[in-house]
Amino acid sequence: MLTEVTATRYITPLREGGSLPGLIEADDLGTYVLKFTGAGQGRKTLVAEVVCGELARRLGFRVPRLATVELDPVLGLGEPDEQVQGLLKSSGGTNLGMEFLSGALGFDPLAFEVSPEEAGRVVWFDALVNNVDRSWRNPNLLRRGGDLWLIDHGATMIWHHNWPGAERSVARPYDASDHVLKTFAPDVAAAAADLAPRVTEDLLAEVTAEIPDVWLAGEPDFGTPDELRLAYARALLARAATVHERVHGIGEKENQ
Repeated sequence: MLTEVTATRYITPLREGGSLPGLIEADDLGTYVLKFTGAGQGRKTLVAEVVCGELARRLGFRVPRLATVELDPVLGLGEPDEQVQGLLKSSGGTNLGMEFLSGALGFDPLAFEVSPEEAGRVVWFDALVNNVDRSWRNPNLLRRGGDLWLIDHGATMIWHHNWPGAERSVARPYDASDHVLKTFAPDVAAAAADLAPRVTEDLLAEVTAEIPDVWLAGEPDFGTPDELRLAYARALLARAATVHERVHGIGEKENQ
C-alpha cells in the first residue's frame, strides 16, 4: 500500500500546474507536491496519478514516490490567497502526495538528449495510458542526476470519465505527433516487445490495489471499489497488447 502521512505545514502553491498543487511538509519529515481532491477533476485525477505512477514504477520508469496525505483544512487558515484557501477547505481528508524531487530540472528537448530506446519506452507507456499531456509545451518530465523522471499523470485514461464508452475509448489510436520526445526517433516497437508482456492481470491487480477505497466509492454502475479496480485493470490489459500498432504521428519507421 502507499505510504500514509499527515500534512503538517502548507508551504506554497505551485502555480505552474493547472490544478494548483501545493508544496507541503508531512509528519514523516518529507516534502511533497500535494494534489487535492477538491481541484479540477477531483479524485479521478488522483486515481490516474496512482494507477499510472505505480504502473510506471513497476515497469522500470523513474517516478516520484507517492503517498496518501491526510489534510486538515485548518492548514489553510493562514493562506492569503482566497483560491488556495478555498481549495484547502474543500480537500479535507485523503489527498495525494508526490515526493518533491529537490534539484530536478524541467526537461528541455533542446538541452537534453534521450536515446531512441528510452524515448520509445516513454511514448509506449504514454500510449498505453493515453497520456495527452506530454507535449513540448508541457513535457511533464524532469531531469535529475542525468536521469529522466516522469511526473503528472492526471490527464490520462480518458475512458474513466465515461465508463459506458470505455471499450470504444480504449481501442482508439494514440496521437504522438505533439509528443515532446518525438524528435528522438522513439523505438516504440522495441519498447512494446519488452514492456507489453509485463502488463499482466497480476501486475494490474497489484497496481489498482494501491488506490484508496475513498477515491473509488460511489462511482455509478459499480457496486464496490474492487469492481471499479477491475475495470481499470481490464482497460489497460486490453490496450497493452496492441497499442504500439496504433501509435500515430512519429513516422512509419519508428512505429514498426
